[in-house]
Amino acid sequence: MPSTKGAITLTLISNGFPVNFSRITRVAAIGAVAALALTACAANEGAPDTSKTPDASTSLSGTLVGAGASSQQVAVQTWTAGFQIGNPDATVDYDPAGSGTGRESFQQGAISFAGSDRAFKLDEITAGGFGACDANSGIIELPAYISPIAIVFNVDGVKSLNMDAATIAGIFAGTITNWNDPVIAAANPDAKLPDLAISPVHRSDKSGTTGNFTDYLAAAAPSAWSFGSVEEWPVQSGEAAQGTSGVVAAVKGGQGTIGYADASQAGTLGTVAVGVGAEFVPYSPEAAAAVVDASPLEEDRTAGDLAIKIDRTTEAAGVYPIILVSYLIGCETYADAKIAPLVKGFFEYAISAEGQDAAAASAGSAPISSKLREQASAAIALIK
Repeated sequence: MPSTKGAITLTLISNGFPVNFSRITRVAAIGAVAALALTACAANEGAPDTSKTPDASTSLSGTLVGAGASSQQVAVQTWTAGFQIGNPDATVDYDPAGSGTGRESFQQGAISFAGSDRAFKLDEITAGGFGACDANSGIIELPAYISPIAIVFNVDGVKSLNMDAATIAGIFAGTITNWNDPVIAAANPDAKLPDLAISPVHRSDKSGTTGNFTDYLAAAAPSAWSFGSVEEWPVQSGEAAQGTSGVVAAVKGGQGTIGYADASQAGTLGTVAVGVGAEFVPYSPEAAAAVVDASPLEEDRTAGDLAIKIDRTTEAAGVYPIILVSYLIGCETYADAKIAPLVKGFFEYAISAEGQDAAAASAGSAPISSKLREQASAAIALIK
């Protein structure tokens, strides 16, 4: 999208599509956005230092439009604030419409980068059709956001429960239907479990969070979960809700409800400690990061495609296996060369130690390791 240095082009997102405003409206909107950005920075102790003075000769300008995973929405907002401190004439607009929508929009060329809770599959990459990219370009996939997927529930008087993989799978498959079921009671002898129906809540949209959650169920409890690893919920039971915030709202609004959501939005809901080996492990950024460090990159990927093969069945101590690795996805070579510097700059800030620490403070994510940062930096260097 063309831009004149020294002026911000403001694009807001409505129903998944960018909406451009007139110059007069744009001026007022820019002031509002700037005020909100400063307020957000002050409210987050992990936000970058706003006292830094950018170098006008090296700062970027223009508008970068992305869409995708709602899980990393808070992190993207944090990265945007930090990126814009160093590049005040640049704007990043991100629509948290869901991973599936983000990938589809990136393929259609409607956006310049996508956020996704899974990497593109090899057959999807082979099929091609990435509209923002040059015809012969590969894609960049950076595991920039690592977070536990919390199993959240709403049962009066109960704040935490222990569950193994088979129990979790049985609840979401619809074979364990009451909170005082013997298998739940056996793992939680001190909990006051009511005689109350379990009401599972799942995503209604095509979701990378669902894909990661069902990937865990399929790997860790195949006898109880026969539906595979899928991004669209496969069971005709329970309540469906749009996006991460929709699932959390549905669980909060009910009684006896249980759902799965990015841990950054678990809030005050009850949560499940997951059976790993001989122990039950509650979610934490540290436990999530431990799984990633123990998992290899997928085979047959290009140098800039850092898709991770998560080990869901590990029995290592202190590991929480229900995690999502959410990717920032861009082109190696952009069809519009003016977009490339904006993508590089934004991605570089997102994977930097400063950007990762800021996201951890605001979203509760797990900062990537120094090894993974080196790999991501090499991938970003390919963008042109």
